Amino acid sequence: MTDFNAESLASIGPKDFAQLVKSTPDAKIAEVMSSDARGKILDEVFGRMPTLFRADRAGATQAVIHWNITGGPGGSTDTYETVIENGACTVTNQPVRDPKLAMTMDPVTFLKVVSGDGNPMMMFMTGKIKAKGDLGLAAQVAKLFDIPKA
Repeated sequence: MTDFNAESLASIGPKDFAQLVKSTPDAKIAEVMSSDARGKILDEVFGRMPTLFRADRAGATQAVIHWNITGGPGGSTDTYETVIENGACTVTNQPVRDPKLAMTMDPVTFLKVVSGDGNPMMMFMTGKIKAKGDLGLAAQVAKLFDIPKA
């Protein structure tokens, strides 16, 4: 398996990414996600969301979701906005709309959630994920995407 870095991430598919997250120690993920590679990795992950979106499962869902990823350089937080409307999903790292749901988590938790290596409900219950807004939507978010299983 390849090393956990921005370059390898761009060249592997969702299933290999899931395996990479699962096989990389949390400390190594945290180290990489506090480095200059963080932006590239987050952009890569969020850039794939529209292609993994399952419109057939979304039904009439209309939602703006803000993902607040803590633990950046100097204690910074990156916020990405996912908009689900009219059977489509768009993503930007320049949030402009009021969220129906805002979730805050550290980068290791985020990567575990999007790679299928963690139970989002359990992470919420144990405080690893903080959610504000529509908690019903929070419980459904994972079902709206084809999340690979490692």
